[in-house]
Amino acid sequence: MTTRPLIVALDFPSKLEVHQFLAEFENESLYVKVGMELFYKEGPQILTFLKDSGHKIFLDLKLHDIPNTVKSAMRNLASLDVDIVNVHAAGGKQMMEAALEGLDLGTRAGCERPKCIAVTQLTSTSQEMLQEELLINEGLESVVVSYAKNASKSGLDGVVCSTWEVEKILEACGQSFLTVTPGIRLKSNSVDDQVRIATPEEARNRGSWGIVVGRPITKAENPLEAYKIVRNEWEGK
Repeated sequence: MTTRPLIVALDFPSKLEVHQFLAEFENESLYVKVGMELFYKEGPQILTFLKDSGHKIFLDLKLHDIPNTVKSAMRNLASLDVDIVNVHAAGGKQMMEAALEGLDLGTRAGCERPKCIAVTQLTSTSQEMLQEELLINEGLESVVVSYAKNASKSGLDGVVCSTWEVEKILEACGQSFLTVTPGIRLKSNSVDDQVRIATPEEARNRGSWGIVVGRPITKAENPLEAYKIVRNEWEGK
């Protein structure tokens, strides 16, 4: 499996739809994202099913709470054998440090701790929303890079960001800092509810470590064919 993953967002309402989708990928070992919609419906059992099927998992629950609560939650999540978990960087450095403490405590002896990354700003966030709704008057890129620096100082492995900010984040946090970029669309796809989007090729050229792709694959007429098109563009083939 590539060290620069193409992560497929399993944004389905239940395990039945996941079964139906993955039936077309029998010979593929995928990196998948399980978000709130699916996890809150099916619970940890969906993770066991995906692991038993040979897939790697980004558990996308975006924890954001007081440090002690996040620490306790991460201690529990560490036992679920997932590969990546995340928090909201807006929770601050103390919360992010507590998340890592919880993961370290919950990771079984001899097992690798799940990577922990922080959401900077959602790819649905615009400059106008940042200023008018969140009352943050700095530029969007400046805010994202600042959040990434806080995540790095807290010991986290990387961040979730748009491809637009990747180069600045790598300059600020180092080339080994992970940048996971959603909002990926092929040129033929609709934008949907995303604002800061990019193609797989643009993400690769800007230095993204991993990309998250949902509807361009999951809603495609032929998901396997769409997956291969995205993967080839992501890998530069």
